[in-house]
Amino acid sequence: MRNTYLTLAIASMLLISCGADDTSDIIINNTDNSVTTNNNTTGGTTTDPNAGEKIDLVGSQTSDLLLEAKNEYTITGPFVMETGTTLTIEAGTIIKAQASGSDIYIAIAQGAKIIANGTKDLPIIMTSNSTAPKAGDWGGLILLGKAPINSVATGTSTSEIGGLPYGGNDAADNSGTIRYVRVQYSGGKADGQSENNGFSFYGVGNATTVEYIQMFEGLDDGLEFFGGTVNVSHVSVINAQDDSIDWTEGYTGNVTDVYVKHGPDHDKGFECDGYNTDIGNNSSPLYFSKPNVLNVTIVSLGSDTGNEAVRLRAGTQGIFTNIVMEGFATGFRLDGDLADNPTGQGVIDGDLDASDITFTDVTLKLKNNTGVIFTEADFISGDGNGTGTDYASWGAGWTVQ
Repeated sequence: MRNTYLTLAIASMLLISCGADDTSDIIINNTDNSVTTNNNTTGGTTTDPNAGEKIDLVGSQTSDLLLEAKNEYTITGPFVMETGTTLTIEAGTIIKAQASGSDIYIAIAQGAKIIANGTKDLPIIMTSNSTAPKAGDWGGLILLGKAPINSVATGTSTSEIGGLPYGGNDAADNSGTIRYVRVQYSGGKADGQSENNGFSFYGVGNATTVEYIQMFEGLDDGLEFFGGTVNVSHVSVINAQDDSIDWTEGYTGNVTDVYVKHGPDHDKGFECDGYNTDIGNNSSPLYFSKPNVLNVTIVSLGSDTGNEAVRLRAGTQGIFTNIVMEGFATGFRLDGDLADNPTGQGVIDGDLDASDITFTDVTLKLKNNTGVIFTEADFISGDGNGTGTDYASWGAGWTVQ
């Protein structure tokens, strides 16, 4: 692990450094002129023990860290919780990010944890510090775990953002808890090229708790799963300019109670790959993504926009149940072939299925580009029976539109 150094920015602007390496410093700006160290102990005095501090977050954190609701936090660069550490965030905490787009994100490395327990009344908010915020102002929240991925046969892969390791053999890996957390204006480019998502799950295991989360106004995807087994529930994605839900690299978790609403700039509701086509399916024995998707409502701007609700490709499998689609040119589009991308074969084998689906203002329910012959009834059952998710109930009070 690289050494981490702590820079203390005091009111006099005097910078005190422990040394220098290739890791950005963690900068603590304290309004009371106290000194905060890397183990979260505080020296100095303040007349008001409840007074908040202004704290900048950047670099590698090598010890546990508590973020308190009374403080003002600003992410000013890549902020990485290193292996063995825990980031705890109090309910009601607001974390702002420097609105520079590139390399502004929070990453929870393999072997680290986040405990972000917001509540309906006091959600945790991660947002832009701009007075006129917009999609892409900053990166997003990244979790990296030790659960299986199919981009490697053994060992780990390296994340698109930050070049951090992820993947392994522990399906029950635990990266912590995310509950009642809202990420706003995410999707900024990192490393000059790769775009962040609102929430990125790299090989995250199913002992991790993820529920009641929202991505609002993102330049890239709302949520993306790079393999792993993590289960997510009560998910709101509003105005993602790329795909709202995206999976690849052998993701096999459960996605339950999802509400997606498209804005004027958007791509698909779901984009689903069996493996990462930029890397290949290197798993042994060979397997593809196969999550369970239950209770979903996807609302777009009308069938005349030419867009798709769900695209399934690269051999992905999956079981879709109780889905409502509104305002799409195409409901389900399946792409594949008879060789390395057996998406259509998944339909024949019962590994790719859609049941209890309601289509409203959808021109074409199914488009089959797989090279495998099957009927609409082979893939879709219970047409008209879908009720979607009760977003008006579980999304009230903590989400934004």
